[in-house]
Amino acid sequence: MATPSDEMTEKLTWRRFEEGHDEWDSFTDKIFVADESYKCPTYIHKTPPCQGSCPSGEDIRGWLAIVRGQEKPAEGMEMGEYAFRRSTDANPFPAMMGRVCPAPCQDGCNRNEVEDFVGINSVEQWIGDTALANDFRFEAGPSTGKKVAIIGGGPAGMAGAYQLRRKGHAVTIFESQPELGGMMRYGIPNYRIPRDKLAGEMQRIIDMGEVDVKCGVRVGKDVPIDQLEKEFDAVLWAIGCWTGRGLPVEGWDETPNCVSGVAYLKAFNEGRMKATAKKLVCVGGGDTSIDVVSVARRLGCIPGYEGTEQPEMVVLDDSVSQKVDDSAKQNAEVTLTSLFPKSNMTAAEHEVNDALQEGVTILDEVMPVAIERDENGRATGLRIAKCAMEGGRPVPVEGTEQLIEADLIVAAIGQGGDLSGLEDFDNGRGLMDSDAFYQVPGREKHFVAGDIIRPHLLTTAIGQAAIAADTIHEYLNQQEHKKRPKVDVHHFDLEKKLEEAGLAPQHFDAEQTDQRGTAKANFAVHNYEDRSFAEIIPADELFLGHFEYTPRVKREEDVPTAEEVLGHFAERVKGLSTEQAVEESKRCMSCGMCFECDNCVIFCPQDAVYRVPKDQATTGRYVATDYARCIGCHICADVCPTGYIKMGLGE
Repeated sequence: MATPSDEMTEKLTWRRFEEGHDEWDSFTDKIFVADESYKCPTYIHKTPPCQGSCPSGEDIRGWLAIVRGQEKPAEGMEMGEYAFRRSTDANPFPAMMGRVCPAPCQDGCNRNEVEDFVGINSVEQWIGDTALANDFRFEAGPSTGKKVAIIGGGPAGMAGAYQLRRKGHAVTIFESQPELGGMMRYGIPNYRIPRDKLAGEMQRIIDMGEVDVKCGVRVGKDVPIDQLEKEFDAVLWAIGCWTGRGLPVEGWDETPNCVSGVAYLKAFNEGRMKATAKKLVCVGGGDTSIDVVSVARRLGCIPGYEGTEQPEMVVLDDSVSQKVDDSAKQNAEVTLTSLFPKSNMTAAEHEVNDALQEGVTILDEVMPVAIERDENGRATGLRIAKCAMEGGRPVPVEGTEQLIEADLIVAAIGQGGDLSGLEDFDNGRGLMDSDAFYQVPGREKHFVAGDIIRPHLLTTAIGQAAIAADTIHEYLNQQEHKKRPKVDVHHFDLEKKLEEAGLAPQHFDAEQTDQRGTAKANFAVHNYEDRSFAEIIPADELFLGHFEYTPRVKREEDVPTAEEVLGHFAERVKGLSTEQAVEESKRCMSCGMCFECDNCVIFCPQDAVYRVPKDQATTGRYVATDYARCIGCHICADVCPTGYIKMGLGE
């Protein structure tokens, strides 16, 4: 978990070992106490935990290294574009992800062991906004003549289209909604995702060419599945989850003013809902529930609304729109209830704090037990009780019930798929099954990605789409599916970097090459081992004492107070300047990869570790070891901040 906010103001100290950790655990380790060892250093590339925690598998360390200036761009390319290319190798939406991703990468960041995580989101937002401002484009691969149907134009569908076009396959996107974007457009408010930025990142994919878009078309209703199977070489299902789960209390489905969070946000994002109920209660605790209550506080209410102007009518009927007099609006009373304490809610901590600042009342560790209704069957309140967890399930605590008055009750406790017309694909839970390669089991030509497998994060859907695109590519080329690596992310590729720098190893010819000694041969990358596909480097493999206390460069946020929130739809998160993005990127500890600090060169007592000549050096090949001088003292490994040097050569 990330360091708690209340500790951020303290200047922390760091110790190499915890109390009692002053003895070696094994005889092998005791060898290192001596002045010399039979082991010599080698350079081991591992995956950093930020990248290992990223569901879309971005090379986060890589693009942070580019922004900080440590990894140099390819010839003829400036830093911002180079960082954009590296970032979008995995995820084509940096401007979106930098704003709304809950950033599991930051929870995993090893810098939390020093003082505070690196602001990965903020730098990614800078990369995305810079790309849009400079009109950076994507390039499609050479055309293969193959055509893929993509059902759904949300994050998974559009990411799948992007990855497939990079491989040269033509795509047709079938989207049931009037516009592309999926939950990024219809599920997240505009003050969190600016619609111009979303449109720009969508259009960039369409501009790759051979991307045909058909909006307002529902497959299974307007287009039969067998027609797709005849016209296309493969089908990728990325239809998302558009139905919300109701509360598990009696009468939920029959009560007119009880709605789902998904439908509530869709009505707002379509511009049809312009005012909410006077007293709104939302049950949840995740990101969707926070969006519901934040929208409600911004919309406000107009007391006395009846008939089709009531908010639930707008939510339940796509043809209904409100017409309101903004001058008549008042602040709505908005309450959020959660099963868990505020500190354990699944919503991001800063989102919870923002909601509190905006005037939302949050009741935690409570559960709904009943709906109170009037003689017309409308809900007038939600009865809740304190709860305790027994066997992973909430149980009401006797004698703790209370009634919250409500004109509208919103459930934001989970989502499901709408598979009407697609019943043959329903796994019985309103979702679709997938194998490890994101192919629909027992369905040739059919692949799947995103929430319709299991509702999760936007970045999860994007990561699944990238793997599905690989699988589709192998299917179209009649190749066996390759086993996915243990750490299945987009890794830094040293060989590709060497080629880019004009330093690629020479071709190896077994018959013509003298194999009696290879120490100085140029057909191999010496003393380097890539374990990134199998290992994530933990903080205890780094020399954390190298890193000084450096406060995070934080983005400015426009979070209104309870008095200011009504009608406040300005973008919440303000981006970093270029100077700030560079400064924050420099806080990255480059876990598992050399970041050219020179510690090993400076501290080697034998001058065995040396800088690779500039005309032969590039990222990952900055230092090398003269093994004729090395005595195995392990000092270089001890002082390597990134854990890139390991004492293993000779084993």
